[in-house]
Amino acid sequence: MTERNIRVQPIERGAVEDEEVEIVERKGIGHPDSICDGVAEHVSEALAQAYLDRVGKVLHYNTDETQLVAGTAAPKFGGGEVVEPIYILVVGRATKHYVDESGEEYEIPVDSIALEAARDYLDETLPAIDLETDVIVDVKLGEGSGDLQDVFSEEERTVPEANDTSFGVGHAPLTETEELVLETERHLNGPYHDDNPALGQDVKVMGKREGDEIDLTVAAALVDAYVPDMDAYKAEIERIREYVSDLADEYTTRDVTVHVNTADDYEEGSVYLTVTGTSAEQGDDGSVGRGNRANGLITPNRSMSMEATSGKNPVNHIGKIYNLLSTQIADSVVDDVEGIRDLRVRLLSQIGRPIDEPHVADVHVVTAEGVTVSDIEADVRGIVDEELANVTDVTQRVIDGELTTF
Repeated sequence: MTERNIRVQPIERGAVEDEEVEIVERKGIGHPDSICDGVAEHVSEALAQAYLDRVGKVLHYNTDETQLVAGTAAPKFGGGEVVEPIYILVVGRATKHYVDESGEEYEIPVDSIALEAARDYLDETLPAIDLETDVIVDVKLGEGSGDLQDVFSEEERTVPEANDTSFGVGHAPLTETEELVLETERHLNGPYHDDNPALGQDVKVMGKREGDEIDLTVAAALVDAYVPDMDAYKAEIERIREYVSDLADEYTTRDVTVHVNTADDYEEGSVYLTVTGTSAEQGDDGSVGRGNRANGLITPNRSMSMEATSGKNPVNHIGKIYNLLSTQIADSVVDDVEGIRDLRVRLLSQIGRPIDEPHVADVHVVTAEGVTVSDIEADVRGIVDEELANVTDVTQRVIDGELTTF
């Protein structure tokens, strides 16, 4: 039986929910950084599935360096145009030539697979973008480093070896502010957008809680083709504000104030109007890993890994697996063990070591009144150990698109 290095200890702070000031951010799916995350991850899923279909296993690749260079647009009420297209560069490493144990050779068209996956993702996610005229997608995938390819797949293993010495961080449960920020963007880019196509996908939500007062600042790109004039624009903004205010009542009893597009200057005619529904059309560049962490949020009140999760291979890349797994472990512990108010999980790998045997699995707990760490330590250890033993399940769930990375 594997003896894993699991530590459970009290955290030297109170619960985030009790802190006087809390700051939480989410960049929506149409934000330039999130576009890069989404493209990189969709390409990753496509490459992994292509390798499985063609050679029976996932080969070495990473697409986590995708970049976006903003275009130029001339939005106007009733419909403007993109003047210079958005440029997206899918950068990374991928195995293009493979020889199996029997000597059979495979040539995998990774560039074509990546290009199709990227364009499919943009088509699904940004309906106001014309793929023929508004965006250029380029793919530059080189071969992987030889030593890392050896760590990745030099022989068949039940549990892969870590490709890097790195760490992942997860926490649970979400605070009211965190959940409100996350669900505000998801609802605006989900049910609300379905009924209100004037709202673009570039929705950013910043939450600030001071004591029991929450301020939500929403930046919402409107699509000019659905906004005929300034009066219609103002009406759309007020509709968004009212929707978010009503939504907040479902997630908190605290006082919530909602602000939408605070940089607008109606007298000057300066408003957040776009042709495509994203600020990527006009001056806002993007990059993988510069936005949301693996749990979908940016949380300065909590520990975070700066690793980019999207686009990394899902077999042995710790920057992906341990960020997803630590979040999954945190959720499982909080769901199954009573008496926990706040939980942080940190998983540290060591390159070349099996990924189910982290260098350390460090669990920090804030317990409820009347509960001590010793009361719950055995249960917590058991869940962490079980989740680590099943770490390879994360790989298939990522390939199937079941786990979100941003």
